[in-house]
Amino acid sequence: MELVTPGIGLIFWMLLSFSLVLIILKKYAWKPVLQMLKEREENIENSLKSAEKAKDEMAKLQTDNERILNEARKERDLLIKEAREIKEKIIFEAKSQASIEAGKLIENSKAIIQSEKMAALTDIKNQISFLSVEIAEKILKKELLKDANQKVFIESLIKDINLN
Repeated sequence: MELVTPGIGLIFWMLLSFSLVLIILKKYAWKPVLQMLKEREENIENSLKSAEKAKDEMAKLQTDNERILNEARKERDLLIKEAREIKEKIIFEAKSQASIEAGKLIENSKAIIQSEKMAALTDIKNQISFLSVEIAEKILKKELLKDANQKVFIESLIKDINLN
């Protein structure tokens, strides 16, 4: 039963060795362990604050990215709209210019056709008058081959001169 009920000497030495170990631990081990625990707690606390700060910055960056993306979309839509307007304007101007040029070409063609028509009519008139003169000359030569006919013709010309 000695093991169940310890003796006073054993208790004394156990208390003495426990106290000695406790003092040594307090002096050399307890402070560094507490210091390490405190540093670890501060490190964890700083990490949590940094994580929260990073989370806030990420949320801010995400809203900024969305805002920038929306602005870029609006600008893209505006540029596309302006490009379409410019395209339509260029097409309209090209069509207008083409109509003006076509009108000028038509007018020039009409003028050329009219001048060629007039030239052809003049040429035909000249040819008709030339042919008429030749026909008249041939008829007069044939009719005036006889002397009597020449005298009658000359007398009719003289009468026409006196009357005028």
